[in-house]
Amino acid sequence: MQKTWVATAIAAVSAGLFSASIAQAGTVTVINSFPKELTSAYQKAFEAANPGIKIEILNKNTTASVAYVRELPEGQRPDVMWASAPDAFEVLARNKLLTPAPDTVNKSAPAKIGNYPLNDPQGMYYGQALAGYGIMWNTRYLKAHKLDAPKEWSDLTKPEYFGHVAISSPSRSGTTQLTVETILQGEGWEKGWNQLLEMMGNAAAVTDRSFAVPDGVNNGQYGIGIVIDFFGLAGKFSGFPVDFVYPSITAVVPANIALIAGAKNADEAKKFMAFTMSVPGQQLLFDPKISRLPILPYNMLKAPAGYPVPQDVAKRAKVQFDSDLAESRYAVVISLFDQMVTFRLKELQAATKAIQEADKAFKAKPNAQGKELLTQARSLAYSPLVGEANVKDQQFLELFKKSRRDVAVAKELTGMEQIWASKAKANYEKAQQLANQAKGLAK
Repeated sequence: MQKTWVATAIAAVSAGLFSASIAQAGTVTVINSFPKELTSAYQKAFEAANPGIKIEILNKNTTASVAYVRELPEGQRPDVMWASAPDAFEVLARNKLLTPAPDTVNKSAPAKIGNYPLNDPQGMYYGQALAGYGIMWNTRYLKAHKLDAPKEWSDLTKPEYFGHVAISSPSRSGTTQLTVETILQGEGWEKGWNQLLEMMGNAAAVTDRSFAVPDGVNNGQYGIGIVIDFFGLAGKFSGFPVDFVYPSITAVVPANIALIAGAKNADEAKKFMAFTMSVPGQQLLFDPKISRLPILPYNMLKAPAGYPVPQDVAKRAKVQFDSDLAESRYAVVISLFDQMVTFRLKELQAATKAIQEADKAFKAKPNAQGKELLTQARSLAYSPLVGEANVKDQQFLELFKKSRRDVAVAKELTGMEQIWASKAKANYEKAQQLANQAKGLAK
């Protein structure tokens, strides 16, 4: 199947959309966070049409990609940044690490997806595909465990999903970071963290690679995965027993591509960027193993039957994603998630299990004192360690934007994170204790 899509793209390019004859010799290094199925398809199609240009793929998660580009001097950086995280591009743009390349843009693409600009208003990066955030599940797994398919994020807080949910760490996955940020923007800081922490209490695993979640759902290791849409759609359209849903609290935002400042092969890099946004480049997105939403209208492409229409998804989405807000607290959110969830998952699971068991006991035998204890347990387990006032404090936010290579900065940040980790551990243990105490009163 993939060969068919690649062949179609190559044929279109060869027909004159991109002329190999004008290609210049050189190697374009593309740093990205995408699966090999996607990057290989684009590499093969582009190189076939431009035999004098080689594409070198450098795969890193989005957070690591940003750090990699920031740390390298001009002349040693990759040529192209390609990822599904607009806030990561904002970080690079703010640090003057991107160069405008307006001639690469396909003018047939819409200016906005919903109310969200497709391209950076300052022209530093461009929408190459579209992405939304949601839930995938293994249909056989849910049937075997007699579970209903979840439709909303709040469904994942229900006790019946305990031990059935998987997510990747937002510090290791830009798409997970965007999912977390979307929930926080949709529900508000406090309520959003309440919901996230209760969801994570049901988590079976927090993986260190985003690919591990859809792979685990596809093969039945996990029942449910919190994923970017193309992971769920790729599994579904590739024939795995899985399905995917966009919750009402979601957003549709561009996956971006940009020319890195100081690119060694800027002209060749721009040709690759232009290809990814061309009709043949967009058609590749429909490869079942890729399954991404294109930026071009469907009347210019051949979309598979039943494929989601980006503008329709955007109309239903309740979140108008604020990339400036996301960028301002980017490092805070990923650090807080790690200290409260990734590194404290067992304690959070234990607290959640105790709360769920106590709640079940009270439904059978209500008890006012026990109910109060359970309320305290929930507050301890599911409240963020950093309040909304802190993430509006510019001095606090600026600390997290500083380089950890600075010894003083690293010491201050590490000390703060250690306090968070210790506090989270103490809160979860106390919550478990209170929940067990409450359960005892229901006997």
